[in-house]
Amino acid sequence: MVKRSLPMKPQMATVGSCCLVGAISNDTLYVANLGDSRAVLGSVVSGVDSNKGAVAERLSTDHNVAVEEVRKEVKALNPDDSQIVLYTRGVWRIKGIIQVSRSIGDVYLKKPEYYRDPIFQRHGNPIPLRRPAMTAEPSIIVRKLKPQDLFLIFASDGLWEHLSDETAVEIVLKHPRTGIARRLVRAALEEAAKKREMRYGDIKKIAKGIRRHFHDDISVIVVYLDQNKTSSSNSKLVKQGGITAPPDIYSLHSDEAEQRRLLNVLY
Repeated sequence: MVKRSLPMKPQMATVGSCCLVGAISNDTLYVANLGDSRAVLGSVVSGVDSNKGAVAERLSTDHNVAVEEVRKEVKALNPDDSQIVLYTRGVWRIKGIIQVSRSIGDVYLKKPEYYRDPIFQRHGNPIPLRRPAMTAEPSIIVRKLKPQDLFLIFASDGLWEHLSDETAVEIVLKHPRTGIARRLVRAALEEAAKKREMRYGDIKKIAKGIRRHFHDDISVIVVYLDQNKTSSSNSKLVKQGGITAPPDIYSLHSDEAEQRRLLNVLY
């Protein structure tokens, strides 16, 4: 597609995206990701402090050169390029441009023929690369689901920039299903506003384009792992985990009081 678009839209060579995918088959969860979107699992574990409620388990790898291990990985793949990772504008970036090391797209940082193309060079700064600086090879995590596993949070880095894994899991655990993703977004925006000594209402009034200076884009999906098995010593935990709550997260008629009562049992 980029090759076809290049003569008319050379900017297409610079377009890219992170990607996060989850699939469940035969009680096994598969998570694949490119970039720094993140999947976090919320579970109840026997023996955990009852005041804690649930534990957070990260099920993806952040491909961001802000992480020291990722910087080392990129440098190891480019041993003859001392400028492959640069600290610019307060953060680490590949070639001083991009923070993620894996993505969909960003062809000009993956295929030499594009950043050397005269058409592209008329519209973008020349970037000296000896080899691809990024990859589209995903990290994949496979995990057998357990009766104690309650829900999954899939979100872009805009959420995790302001909320820890544990905080996000606690929010989902303590609140009704209806509007839970929106609640997480609001919690992140409130934190972003607080860091700028602003109020939530003030940051909401800022135009979307300008708001990118205050926080990154935030996309959130919450998946509840309703389990039908209630056998063994874990049956109580499974029931408390929400299998009796409304399966339709968009329902306007869900009994939120009952959901709160069920979740409060955990505390």
